[in-house]
Parts: sequence; C-alpha cells; structure tokens
Amino acid sequence: MDNAASKKRCDSFRDFFTSATFLIYLGHALSTWGDRMWNFAVAVFLVELYGNSLLLTAVYGLVVAGSVLLLGAIIGDWVDKNSRLKVAQTSLTVQNCAVILCGILLMVVFQFKDHLEEHMNGWLLTACYIMVITIANIANLASTATSITIQRDWIVVVAGEDRSKLADMNATVRIIDQLTNILAPMLVGQIMAFGSHFIGCGFISGWNLCSMCLEYCLLWKVYQKTPALAIKAGQRGVDQELMQLNSQREPETHPQPAEGAQLMSEAVLEKRDRQSKAGCCYQMSEPFRTFRDGWVAYYNQSIFLPGLSLAFLYMTVLGFDCITTGYAYTQGLNGSVLSLLMGASAISGIFGTVAFTCVRRRCGLIRTGFVSGVAQVSCLLLCVVSVFVPGSPFDLSVSPFQEAVAHLMGDSSSLSELQASAESVPPADLRSFANASASVYETEVPTLESYLSVSLLFAGVIAARVGLWSFDLSVTQLIQENVIESERGVINGVQNSMNYLLDLLHFIMVILAPNPEAFGLLVLISVSFVTTGHAMYFRFAYKSLRSQLFLCFSPEHKTETEGPSLPAAV
Repeated sequence: MDNAASKKRCDSFRDFFTSATFLIYLGHALSTWGDRMWNFAVAVFLVELYGNSLLLTAVYGLVVAGSVLLLGAIIGDWVDKNSRLKVAQTSLTVQNCAVILCGILLMVVFQFKDHLEEHMNGWLLTACYIMVITIANIANLASTATSITIQRDWIVVVAGEDRSKLADMNATVRIIDQLTNILAPMLVGQIMAFGSHFIGCGFISGWNLCSMCLEYCLLWKVYQKTPALAIKAGQRGVDQELMQLNSQREPETHPQPAEGAQLMSEAVLEKRDRQSKAGCCYQMSEPFRTFRDGWVAYYNQSIFLPGLSLAFLYMTVLGFDCITTGYAYTQGLNGSVLSLLMGASAISGIFGTVAFTCVRRRCGLIRTGFVSGVAQVSCLLLCVVSVFVPGSPFDLSVSPFQEAVAHLMGDSSSLSELQASAESVPPADLRSFANASASVYETEVPTLESYLSVSLLFAGVIAARVGLWSFDLSVTQLIQENVIESERGVINGVQNSMNYLLDLLHFIMVILAPNPEAFGLLVLISVSFVTTGHAMYFRFAYKSLRSQLFLCFSPEHKTETEGPSLPAAV
C-alpha cells in the first residue's frame, strides 16, 4: 500500500515537472532573471562610461519609454498577425542576441575607451554610445513582445477554460518577478564589485547565450504539449483566404472543379491588383494606421476603465525607484536600512500575489480588484499623514529651482572660488576635483528631529504593495479573459504604452519639483492619481456588478451557466 502511494506521488511530481505549466514557469524565470540583470547592469554601465554622470542613463530611459509609447500598438499588432511559435521564437532570439551584442560592444568600449576617445576627436566613442543605447532599446522592444505573447496569450491558452488555474499561473509569474527583481541585481552587482565591469558584461552576455538556447527548447516543448497554441483566431493563411473567397462566390449550382479554380485564381489576382495599385504611400502609412486603430480598439474595449486605472498607478513616486531612494538618503537613511526596506517591500508584494488567489476564490475577480484598491488607498493614507508630521521637510515656500538658480547666477561665494581654482587643476586631477566640489554644491542635510515622517512614508509604501500587486493581477486577468484572442497583442501593447506614458509623466513631475522640500507635494499628487485610478475602477466594478444582478434576476437568463462574458468574472 505504501509503495503504491509512493509511486503515485512520484508520478504526480514527474507529471508536474514535465507539464506545460511548469515549463512556462521555468522559461519565464530564466527570461526574467536575464532581463533583471541586464536592466540593472546597463544603467550602471552607462553611468560608468560617461564619467559618473546620469546623462546617458537619462537618455536611455527616455528612448526606451518613448519607443514603447510609440511602438507598443505596432508590436502588439505584429504579435496578433503571426503564429504564436514564430512570435515567441523571434522575439526571444532578437532580445537575447541584442543583449549579447550590446554586452560585447560594452566590453570593447571598457577595454579601449582611451583609444576610442583619441580617434576622430571622440566622435567614435560617441558613436559607440549611440550604438549601445540603440541595441539596448531593441532588446527592450523584443522583451516587450516576449512579455505580451507569453504572459498575456500563452498562459491563457495553457490554462484553458479554468479561470482558477489562470489566476494561479498569473500569481506564480508575479512571484517569480518579485524574487528575480531582488536576487538577479544582487548577483550581477557582486560580480561587478569583486570583479570588474568588463567581467560583468561578459557574464551577462554568456548568461543570455545559454539562457536563449534553453528557453528556445522550453518554448518548443510547451508548444508541443499544448496543441491549442497552434490554433490562433484572426490569423488567416492563403488557403483559408481562398476557401473563404470560394464559399462566398459559390453559386447554388456547384461549378465544375476547373471553373471553381478559375474563379479563385481570378479573385486572388484581383485582390493583388488592388494592393499593388495602393502604392507605396499606403504601405508606408500602415504603421500609423495600426497605431491609430490600436488605440481606438483599446478605447472601445469593455476593460478600458480597468486598464486606464492600472496606468494611473504608474504616476507615482511611492515606489522603490531611484527617486524614493534618493529622498530617503536626504532623510538620513543609509544603504543598509534601504536594502532591508526593499526586502520587506518584496515580501509584501509576494503576500499580495498570494492574497489575490485567496480573495478571488471567495469574492470573484471584479470584487478582488475593488478590495485591492481599497486596501492600497487605505495604506497610502499613511504617506499623506507623513507629509504633515514632525520630521517632514515639506515646505512650499521653498522654490524647487531656488538652489539651481543660485548656482547658475553665482550667488554663493564658494562658486566663484571653485571656478577660479578649477583653472589651476590639471586634467589628471579633474575627477578628484569634481568629487571635492560636489560637497560644496550638495545641500547639507540637517540632523532630523524625528524619523516619524520617513517611517510613516515607507510603512505606507510597503503596506500598499499588497493591494498594488493584487490589483495588478486583477486587471491583468480581466484583460486576459475579456479581450478577444485576435486582439490580445495590440490591446496589451497599447496598455504597455499607457503605462510608459504615465511613468514618463511622473519623471517630468519630479524634474519640475526636484528638491526634498517639494517631495511632500509629489506624495500628495501621487496619492491623488492612485485614488483617481481606483475611482475609475470602482465605477467599472459598480456597472459590472449591477449588470450581473440584472442578469441574475432576468427570467431569460436564470438558467444560463457561467460563460466567457465579463459579468461571469464577478
């Protein structure tokens, strides 16, 4: 009896580790690990290359955000119009090859930077910078395509009609994202710290080469184990088009085979004639029409409000990015404390993904989004309180540009002294001079009377991650369940564009108010945007729940079972 039970457990373990679900998890873990290492390292590399300046990093971030904003719908349309395996393999290959090529180019620049600066008055080095940013941007666009096709399409097909399985798969993918977001930068950071940037570039290039081969095989295995992936709605081959033309033109008295073939060939030739007459102008305008049609289709979706509400959550400084980290430094928190806070944030995010699956089973998908929104907004009230408690530097009387204007106008006596001494500093000592002069420009942070403000701020940010990730999963599954298969790519592409647009706006907001005294204002604006986003979702949930109640009490719908329509997701 024990042997039979043991054999049954072994068989179940073997079935799980060879299933399409586990293979998708494994492939996603490899892909995400490489992405997180590269996204962390490329920012460090660009800062190091440009003499500890953030200029190249800022340009790279602007190019990436602008590219996804403009090309998101076009990438999604390409995903929709091609077979799943072709899209996954192409995007995977382009992404990893771009990272490998960029890593090799960075290794060359790090090794021969001095020689590159001497040639063509430094223009050759500038060309290398442009190539690095361009190739890295291509890698990010390919990563966007991979994310759309795997996380928004393949997972839905593998889960089938089982919505609970789809929710579990989405939650597991988010947990993988959370873990790799912490562990991958730690690994590559240690390699660069104890080795060099040259070794770090080589390690990332080698990792992506090995990962690409393994991910390619995993995708092929998943495709073989899931026959439904080979069938894609909205995709028509030439044979299907001919069959449709034949069925439309077929008269009541069936023609002879030769006559039918002649009709089909004439129809195809006629269609090709019309396409050739359209001219190159029509073909050149196709990306613009795809961009327009994608945004129009997104606006007409039943999940437009949930998607827009999710995008509004990107217009915030209340996250563990460089902005909040920089503010924490001005408030006296050191790197050790920040690392602990980031770890707590990750644990909170993982708890949010687990809570999503539990709440969804009890309350339904739409109500889960509602509960998650209430939880996030409630926790963010701590951040609002932190603006007005002791220890907060919030002061609207201080102009955001006061310090910058003072430096530009030369109001400080130390500025003229630095300018005079700079002329006598030899080129070899410019870096040490820059480090010394930075202390003069840097505003001295006074000793805080109380850490209550910054404590409440990060307590609210960390606690809100539970509701944030649960809400993100709710909206993600709403899009997966309610967007038709032939439009999944373009709708998710536009959703990515919306997210990047609001993310860009939040960086512009910080540029307009960069000093710590104005950070409280940024907190209030961020909470306002998050609250507005959830208000839009609450309106959507109210209308959906009301329509569900109407359907339940309507006589003609009393005997209907749960279907794929939106109210069934409640």
